[in-house]
Amino acid sequence: MRLGAAAGTAGRAAVRREPATGRTARPPPRGTVPDMADSRRADMRLTTPSFLVLGFIDQLGEASPYDVKVEAARTVAPFWSMPHAQVYAQCDRLVEAGLLSESRQTGGRNRRLLRLTPAGRAALAEWLADSSFVPVEARERSILKLWFGARPEVHSPVQIDEHRRTLAAYEELADEVGELLSRGQREALEFGIRYERMMVDFWQWVEQRGA
Repeated sequence: MRLGAAAGTAGRAAVRREPATGRTARPPPRGTVPDMADSRRADMRLTTPSFLVLGFIDQLGEASPYDVKVEAARTVAPFWSMPHAQVYAQCDRLVEAGLLSESRQTGGRNRRLLRLTPAGRAALAEWLADSSFVPVEARERSILKLWFGARPEVHSPVQIDEHRRTLAAYEELADEVGELLSRGQREALEFGIRYERMMVDFWQWVEQRGA
């Protein structure tokens, strides 16, 4: 991934960070009045979906909101889902904040093409370097059902089969294209493999407890 360092200080001061970082934009020197573009950047709160959009456009070099949507669905959806409408909304917000620039494709479909600005590259680089821990929010519906009294013998076989199916797909993907992935992409795929193995093991344990 290309991580430009241009305008690093200005980019870091231009936007507010996610709540997990606790960082805020520095106020302008006393007696100065920021222009409207600076005010919009200072007021924008960057979230993980913001960085997802910045990251994909950085990887692609230039992309339309549709390109970002397709790439997200093709790659990171198993561990970070993002509604299509949110992709388009984030693109609009990031353009308004000065983190993305936009142009129109000449000829053809006249697509809207987006690129990272120097401030956008600096914001993405800072986010990638930020090692702050954010607790994982698990949203496993079947486990919630267990909590409220669902029958394990009904849910366990379905969960085991589905997680085994996903595990097989991930392992096949690793065998077929694992060597073509970047280190980070391969590690993300490995996370998926290990997670599915854990879920198979968990539901087998649930099933055996009722035997």
